[in-house]
Amino acid sequence: MSMLQEQPSSVGAFNGSPKTMFYLGLFVGVSSVSTLALAVLVGLLVSGKGLTVPGVAAQGGSPQVAAAPSPIPTPDAPPAGPLKPVDDKTDHIRGDKNAKVTLVEYSDFECPFCLRHHDSLQQILKDYPKDVRLVYRHFPLSFHPEAQKAAEASECAGKQGKFWEMHEKVFEANKSQSMSVATWKAAARQLGLNGDAFDKCLDSGETAARVAQDLQEGTTAGVGGTPGTFVNGQLIEGAVPVTTLKQAIDAALKG
Repeated sequence: MSMLQEQPSSVGAFNGSPKTMFYLGLFVGVSSVSTLALAVLVGLLVSGKGLTVPGVAAQGGSPQVAAAPSPIPTPDAPPAGPLKPVDDKTDHIRGDKNAKVTLVEYSDFECPFCLRHHDSLQQILKDYPKDVRLVYRHFPLSFHPEAQKAAEASECAGKQGKFWEMHEKVFEANKSQSMSVATWKAAARQLGLNGDAFDKCLDSGETAARVAQDLQEGTTAGVGGTPGTFVNGQLIEGAVPVTTLKQAIDAALKG
């Protein structure tokens, strides 16, 4: 017979004063609750479930971190604006100007991913000589110390008709990790440019406004990092494989 069954019978066999009976009943009641709690605890331990204390993890006993409150809803960010149309007179264009597919690339000359993407775009132009044209626009990132002047250097060379030639020189310097203003000035002379005119353009920041304009227009169009390439207006972010670019181009050609 269990202890819970024994206690009531002992109370029934006792005859004492009301005060004695009160204290005895109180004692029996407390004992009964304690015994019941002990039995529950023993049962849980035997079953292997254990006890869960609020604020304490069931395994290991380490305190649980309270869930963070749900964030207050904020209005959606404004949608990206339209991509600036290609201008045959001011944009730098490589490939057939009448191509059905236009790639508008926003790039940072110092970005390692842009260097990788540059090689992919070269392959695309070889594989689609009549169907694809490439437009290069500047997107120098603030944490790349040589990117801004590299962009300006390409624009200064562009004033003398050698944008794409300087474009290649800058990416070569990226690959060899030799990017500097001195490198651009030496490259200008290697390309046969008027060195004094180039130096004056680069040192004065004459083309900085053009670079800043590209950056602002790219941001407005939804570019958040480099490289950012629009395939007939559809943004592809990052240095994606050539196969990914080809899929987008093929879809545009069929459209």
